[in-house]
Amino acid sequence: MSKVTVVGAGNVGATCANVIATREIADELVLLDIKEGVSEGKMLDIYQTATLMDFDTKLTGVTNDYEVTANSDVVVITSGLPRKPGMTREELIGVNAGIVADVVAKVLKYSPKAIIIIVSNPMDTMTYLALKKSGLPKNQIFGMGGALDTARFKCYLAKALKANSNEIEGMVIGGHGDTTMIPLYAKATYKGIPVTDLLGKEELEQVVADTMVGGATLTKLLGTSAWYAPGAAAAYVVESIVRDQKKVVPSCTYLDGEYGQKDICIGVPAVIGRNGVEKVIELKLTEEEKALFEKSAAAVRNTNAVLKEIKAL
Repeated sequence: MSKVTVVGAGNVGATCANVIATREIADELVLLDIKEGVSEGKMLDIYQTATLMDFDTKLTGVTNDYEVTANSDVVVITSGLPRKPGMTREELIGVNAGIVADVVAKVLKYSPKAIIIIVSNPMDTMTYLALKKSGLPKNQIFGMGGALDTARFKCYLAKALKANSNEIEGMVIGGHGDTTMIPLYAKATYKGIPVTDLLGKEELEQVVADTMVGGATLTKLLGTSAWYAPGAAAAYVVESIVRDQKKVVPSCTYLDGEYGQKDICIGVPAVIGRNGVEKVIELKLTEEEKALFEKSAAAVRNTNAVLKEIKAL
């Protein structure tokens, strides 16, 4: 029997819960939020699709009662505020650092062995904070950013190639941000054929640019952050853990010498299985890719430094 908890019943959390339920990834699913009735309402709404979608996952919605989440195998944390007009980066980090640290502590009180996936933004920094504050081993807590960025990368490659996106292999590493992510176009393939053989330099540069502003593009179109792909990406990672699929997923994980980096959580390809991050895969990067990765890591460290400035760590 597998049990998964999603903390935060906003658009991303609720979509993640819906995908987990309809794909029957877990036997039992709990959705928790601090707003009275929201989780209960959304889980009832999902439950009412059970006969239409043919699933029988046990669903529970709850308002701020972490005891109900006890003995979860996996916990997805989407809690946090979006940046509001006039809010500084430091203020956003300060607010979300307090929220994420509190949620992680409450989760671990009832599920000390749970694999924890951080979705809250700024994701790389929130993952680093959660890892440091909790004292968990690095395999047990990591961030979901690369799975989403990679899905977007494959989407734009498929559009450029006019191909089936499921026949494309590629990945995005680095920080989870518009200027810090690194779509590895030189390593991407379509049915084993390098995409560099199929697309021109300008086309590839456009794919990379579109991928990097993928989130911002949707925010501009929708007037708010995206939720279908982020929620599905989190559920995809949950499935690899619950079913011990050992998929290679770019994940925001703690590095201790890999890629020449230490004491940082940043996106790199990792084997994701029942024990969380089971192995970090070190790619042979080109000199250009190495330089971009170092630049990305420096940007993430710059954001992490705010945690000490505001005494969150």
